[in-house]
Amino acid sequence: MAGVQTAVALRERGYEGTITLIGAEPHQPYDRPPLSKAVLLGKAEGSAFDIDFAALGVELRLATEVTGVRPHDHEVDTAGDPVPYDVLVLATGAAPVTLPGTEEMAGVHLLRTLDDVRALRPVLAAQHEVVVVGAGWIGAEFTTAAREAGCAVTVVEAADRPLAGTLPAEIAAPMAVWYAQSGARLLTGARVESVGEGAVRLTDSTVLKAGAVVVGVGARPDTGWLDGSGIALARDGSVEADAWLRASVPDVYAVGDCASFPSRRYGERLLVHHWDNALQGPRAVAAGIVGTVGEGPTEYDPVPYFWSEQFGRFVQYAGHHPAGDTAVWRGDPGGSAWSVCWLREGALVAVLAVGRPRDLAQGRKLIAAGATMDPAGLADPALPLKASAL
Repeated sequence: MAGVQTAVALRERGYEGTITLIGAEPHQPYDRPPLSKAVLLGKAEGSAFDIDFAALGVELRLATEVTGVRPHDHEVDTAGDPVPYDVLVLATGAAPVTLPGTEEMAGVHLLRTLDDVRALRPVLAAQHEVVVVGAGWIGAEFTTAAREAGCAVTVVEAADRPLAGTLPAEIAAPMAVWYAQSGARLLTGARVESVGEGAVRLTDSTVLKAGAVVVGVGARPDTGWLDGSGIALARDGSVEADAWLRASVPDVYAVGDCASFPSRRYGERLLVHHWDNALQGPRAVAAGIVGTVGEGPTEYDPVPYFWSEQFGRFVQYAGHHPAGDTAVWRGDPGGSAWSVCWLREGALVAVLAVGRPRDLAQGRKLIAAGATMDPAGLADPALPLKASAL
């Protein structure tokens, strides 16, 4: 998404130079969200972007892995000849974390690429017993699809709740029951000791039958290939971009899952691994490349946004809740529709909405505006969220 949208945004802004889009995968550039939904369930064969790259004047170099960059020479290295550049945009995304020792093991799957999904479709078609390692967003979405396909699913989560690395305990707790309601088994506080043929062994000696194992324990910025380049990386491995998404060396930008950026709104550096960031960031990059930086409020400081479809629910989130000091519930978390708003000194900084898209839409605008809210009114789910703005 980030690489493709950068090319599109450059042309929309009138950039007339050559644009080369290099990707390690052999497939036409594609969108990732449908992979864990329609494509995984066989309702669609792929999710290629509906873009005529030739008409756009964009050269695609597919099945080409970039192995390094030499900023002083303005070249990137590949298995073939070096590729020169005037401006380089890093949009390599994130790579999934694997279970040590299982990287080449048959029957152990990741869910990140089109090839991953194609390998998983026969698993769902055969209705295997599946063990999912990780109860994060990807684990929940895969479990949803696997249950729809008729698979027996056991989810193993090392933390004491789903989404432990994403949401506070009191917010994530109501989501744990969604697994049981779908017919899946959720084991929390459980760690994998080993994976063998047809089974997963936990550290408490529990053995789980597994016709297949799906690993969804997170992802890290795919930046290892930048070692020795002189391009500064943050502690989390992301490219340390500035407020205009420029890297630490001249003529290099970074965007999407591989890059972190300073947020003036939240007073900290953010690493956002979500689709909307890969859609919005390229516009800031294109503005910088065509020379509009400094001509207005062009710093990249979005209200982060993402969504997830899981267990028959539409979950949406906007903002950055760690910046908040107060959480206000709207509705019953045991019901089908509820939301949570986070405030910082009275100002709205984040919203999580389950089955309440209007709360999300209004909240996102209020966060962007820095609106101060009335907590008492905010707690009344019968009132529109925007009605509590002071």
